[in-house]
Amino acid sequence: MADKYTSKEQIVRLFKDGQTIMCGGFANHGVPNKLIDCILESGARHLTLISNDSGDADLTIGRLIRNGVVDKLIASHIGRNTDTIQLVEEGKIDLELVPQGSLAERIRCGGSGLGGVLTKTGLGTVVEKGKQVISVDNEEYLLETALRADIGLVRARTSDPLGNLTYHGTMQNFNPLVAKASAITLVDADMHVDIGELSIDSIVTPGAYVDFVLAAEESDHERA
Repeated sequence: MADKYTSKEQIVRLFKDGQTIMCGGFANHGVPNKLIDCILESGARHLTLISNDSGDADLTIGRLIRNGVVDKLIASHIGRNTDTIQLVEEGKIDLELVPQGSLAERIRCGGSGLGGVLTKTGLGTVVEKGKQVISVDNEEYLLETALRADIGLVRARTSDPLGNLTYHGTMQNFNPLVAKASAITLVDADMHVDIGELSIDSIVTPGAYVDFVLAAEESDHERA
């Protein structure tokens, strides 16, 4: 079985104009920063970005906003990023705000082959606008449709050559969900280990969901 470690140059070539990119992370924590570097290096523009938030201005995922490569953002909040707020007010970014739990469930559905999830969150609010209301046992629910992406960006604590992943602390925010909900899943792992070094019980994302793992650079080996 061929390993999934891939050079930065090969990963950069995967990004194209107009793609939908899904990114793990939560308020600058557990964000795949090296993969964000790859997007910026690729020159890809007019992206749709799905993420819990857009980080801070010019920090982590906020760099995609600062560099003007995002046309649409699907997120649960943007209050930390002044760049995003300004661009939304100026009509330069199309924003879809989704309640945080609903966003997580929509991504989970996208990775599970489901069409969507029924929730009461948002009923009777602006969240309901344009969405289908479904009655079940005389109770009304909003249909929140599944979310998938062309490319998913994942930050992991550890990867082996087969792409089996472990996470540490806040890395377990949206990263495991993103890994399953993308046509191509890319991984930025802090540490690389050999096959067999990860215990089965520690693996959160099996390698079957992972396409490419960014290969370690010399500087990474020196820090390890």
